[in-house]
This record gives sequence, structure tokens and C-alpha cells, in this order.
Amino acid sequence: MATSERRTEISTVQASSITALKGAWWKLGMGLLMCFVIYGAFFIAGGAVGFGQGGDKARIIFFHVPSAVLASVCYFVGVYFAAFYLFKKQSPKKAAETDAKSAIAMEQGFLFCTLATITGSIFAGVQWGSFWNWDPREISIVIMLLLYASYLVLRAALAGRPERRAKLAAVFALIALVPAQYLIWAVPRLVVYTAHPKDVLFEQEALTFNYKLVLYSAFLAFTLLYIWMSHLRFRAYKIRAGREGKRG
Repeated sequence: MATSERRTEISTVQASSITALKGAWWKLGMGLLMCFVIYGAFFIAGGAVGFGQGGDKARIIFFHVPSAVLASVCYFVGVYFAAFYLFKKQSPKKAAETDAKSAIAMEQGFLFCTLATITGSIFAGVQWGSFWNWDPREISIVIMLLLYASYLVLRAALAGRPERRAKLAAVFALIALVPAQYLIWAVPRLVVYTAHPKDVLFEQEALTFNYKLVLYSAFLAFTLLYIWMSHLRFRAYKIRAGREGKRG
């Protein structure tokens, strides 16, 4: 009997390993693509007009812009699952998983928002001579960062009450959606003056072929990285939930 159970366990592990290998191709591709982006940022893309040091300072857009866009995308993903949790009738297990997916998206959003803030500050330091200038773009991304932080603090404060935590976090995410996205997309474009570079992504003639090649590759690489990290985070949640279920 023990031998049979042992064989079953070994077969399960082997099947899991095979499944993991089958899904590894896009992760390997993501790694190679990210290496290309890093290489391309320094050796393929040239200097940009209007930036200091022969335009070399513009190279940070390959890391700053994808991070800033994903910071906004993650919020939409978190709100989607938050709304799904609030308005879709589900079993307790499925509802908990939906809440976890919303929380994971918000965690990743906090990470990318932090990266966008740091890279933006580095750019400001080398281009404008000061790491913080109270530019409308800088202020909006920091407020977005504070909204993410508030969400995470709310969840941490209710760690011992999972159902109440899920409901209040979902409500907060929905309420903060409008101001969060308004700060990112509307406010910086309504102000009369900002030192922040204009939205060259929407002006195709403003980007050379080399810049397009590296920048669009960066968007894809960072998006795949976000998907991979979210997948790993959700797997960790399911493992932890399974262990807590067995103890219960």
C-alpha cells in the first residue's frame, strides 16, 4: 500500500514537472527579450534630440515608461477582480481566490508605481538638476503611489478578518479608481506647464526605428514579467491556502 502511494506521489511530481517545462518557453523568451531591451537601451538606441549629454539621458524611457503604464494597468486589473468579488455570486473558495487576484494586481501595481517614481526621479535629477521638482507628473505618480499604499495598509490592518478585509479592500479599489486614473491621465495633460517630455508614444514621427524597436520590446518584456510575477504570487497563495485548509 505504501509503495503504491509512493508511486502515485512520484507520478504526480513528474506530471507537475512536465507541465512546468511545457510552460517555460515563454518565460525563457521573456528573459531573452529583457536582455535584448537592456542591450538595446545602451547599444542600439541612439541619443534623443532635446536631452542632455548628447541625448543619452533619454534612454531611461525604456524602463520608466513601461513601469508607469503597467502601474495604471495593474490598477484596472485589481478593480476588475474587486468588482467581480463584490457583484458576482461565488463559492467561499472562489471568492477568496478572486480577492487574492485583486490584491496581487494591486501589489504588482505598487511595485511598478514605485519603479516609475524612482526612474522618473533619476531622470529629473540628471536632466533638470534636481531629483524632485514638484512637477505635475511627479505629484500625480506619488499620489497614485499613496493610493496603492493605502490599499495595502488597509488589507494589512484587517489581516485577521479575511472576509471583511476583502469587502473593504474591494470597495476602496472601486472608489479610488476615478481619482487614481484621473491623476495619471488627465491632470498632467490639463496643466498649463510641465517640464515632463511630451507624449512621444502618440507621435510616431518623434521616434526613430531603433527607439520603436527597443521601446515596444520593453513594453512586451515588462508585460510578460508582470504576468509571470502574478502567476507565481497566485501559486504561492494557493499553496498557503491549501496548508491552512489542512490545518483547519
